[in-house]
Amino acid sequence: MLHSILLLHLSFGASLTILSMILTRVMIYHFRIMDNPTHRSSHTDPVPKSGGISIVATFMIGVIVIYFVSDKAVIERWFFFSFVFSSLFTAGYCFYDDYTHRPVIYKLSAQLIVVLLVLSSGIVLDIISLPLMGNVKLGLIGYPISFIWILGLTNAFNFMDGLDGLAAGVAVIVSTFFCYITFTQGSFFVYIICYTLITGSLGFLFYNFPPARVFMGDVGSAFLGFVFAVLAITASRYDHSHTSFMVIPLLLFNFIYDTSFTFVRRLLRGENVMEAHRTHLYQIFNRLGYTHRTVSLFHYGICILQGFAAIWMVRIPSNPRTLIFIPFLVLQIIYSIIIMRSAKKKGLLITTRETVAE
Repeated sequence: MLHSILLLHLSFGASLTILSMILTRVMIYHFRIMDNPTHRSSHTDPVPKSGGISIVATFMIGVIVIYFVSDKAVIERWFFFSFVFSSLFTAGYCFYDDYTHRPVIYKLSAQLIVVLLVLSSGIVLDIISLPLMGNVKLGLIGYPISFIWILGLTNAFNFMDGLDGLAAGVAVIVSTFFCYITFTQGSFFVYIICYTLITGSLGFLFYNFPPARVFMGDVGSAFLGFVFAVLAITASRYDHSHTSFMVIPLLLFNFIYDTSFTFVRRLLRGENVMEAHRTHLYQIFNRLGYTHRTVSLFHYGICILQGFAAIWMVRIPSNPRTLIFIPFLVLQIIYSIIIMRSAKKKGLLITTRETVAE
């Protein structure tokens, strides 16, 4: 029985991966929304984008299978439809933004609306584990925390999609570890959702790994960030697994750190944080002369380490769980010091404003 179920899942996964590859190829050759290089681009030739539609489509097929085939895999109907609708709304608007290039304020407004829809549906973090305090009930404060978390991770994943293969490869790794962790803890819903994210991202990565023939665009990156953020809350509250909320923050700690570090640094320097730039740590890493492949593989390695740490984290008591973040925080601090010092020596940190002033 177990053997036949495993074979069924593997066959379904292989089919979804092939479908994702086919859809990505269609986006490359028959639906050419182009990403033309600018002064802040890491590529020199126009490349088709919005290949992330293949990831969204694979996700939707997985959702349909959940709804019509497996009763056990569906969470409460209200939360299920809220999760699906908000995810598709995010993907739909981001695809529109990829096509029309609207000002950033429009995209941010759409994100605010969809996050508020999620919170109003009841998908809100209610308990969080803190050092020396254990599990703490959040009450009403859970709403602003959930708001910042969903909005923050949606944009963090989007901001980190700037090199060939980086975001897609990390999505495969994070989905795989989260799939395994939630499954071993009794998950049905989150396990299947992760399953679809793995196959969709893997099929897309076939064409996105350096040198990329297609980019995922906001429709892929913002969608993935949003889904991971909402899944973290859903897994902890509504799925059978009741997996610790802290798993996703650990699995994506390198992305969260890079985004937070860059945001704070630019804020302190008086820069316009709403303006596009090339000063994320991973971008500076690339500008130091390292290839897209080298930078992406570096982040893959970090994600794998975080994945094994997450597997260990869920097996220990909740009180000291957050202490597992400490070695990864130290690692990221060392990494950022090395990158910033190297960039300063090469003059990569001089802004346009400073260049004009000189």
